[in-house]
Parts: sequence; structure tokens; C-alpha cells
Amino acid sequence: MAQTIDYTVAAPEDIEAEIGRRLEELRLSQNRNQSQIAQEAGVSRRTITRLENGEGVSLDTLIRVMRALGVVEHFQMLLPDPAIRPIDRVRLKGRTRKHARPDSSGSAEPWQWEDAPGGSDE
Repeated sequence: MAQTIDYTVAAPEDIEAEIGRRLEELRLSQNRNQSQIAQEAGVSRRTITRLENGEGVSLDTLIRVMRALGVVEHFQMLLPDPAIRPIDRVRLKGRTRKHARPDSSGSAEPWQWEDAPGGSDE
């Protein structure tokens, strides 16, 4: 049974564990062992174990393992395409954005610490 989590509220550790679980299921569905994936990815078998257990691994390692499993193209779904919409290109007169600028409407309340009423640091 596939277990799903709410990524909007899940702790980073829970997301890592879910990714590891999914990679393990994918590996098993391909009838491959950890040593085979490790060799193709150029990492140790222990690294595959850590990844599947939801322990921290580098982004480089994740990319290598996903490539070895034949699913690296799924990274395209990770982040939306930041291409500027045609209307934005007209507004920017053909230039591309290089910096972000905060909203200058002045309607936002000043930021303060959640646990410090009145904005004091004490």
C-alpha cells in the first residue's frame, strides 16, 4: 500500500524518508540490488542504504542514483519552469530579471519574532 505524506507540512526528515522509501520500491520493482545501483551510480552500497533509510545524502548522490534507476528526468517536475511569461517580457522591455524587489505598496506589517510580542528581543 502506497503511503503518502503532505509535503506542505511534513518535516524535512519525513520527506527524506519518503524519498528513500520510494527509491527503494523503485529499485525493487526493477529487481535490482543495492550493490548494482551503487556500482552504476559510482557510490558505495552503504550510501544506497543511507539514502533508502532517509538519512542525509548529497544532491549529487541523489542525482547519480536517480540516473542509475533511469528516472533522472523526473527532476523536471521538481521545480516549475521559471521562464518569463510573454506579458512579463513586454513589461520588462525584453530584459530578464536579475534581482527581486520587495513589494513597495507599504501595506505589509513589519516583520517581528513570533514569540516576542511588540517586537522586542528580550
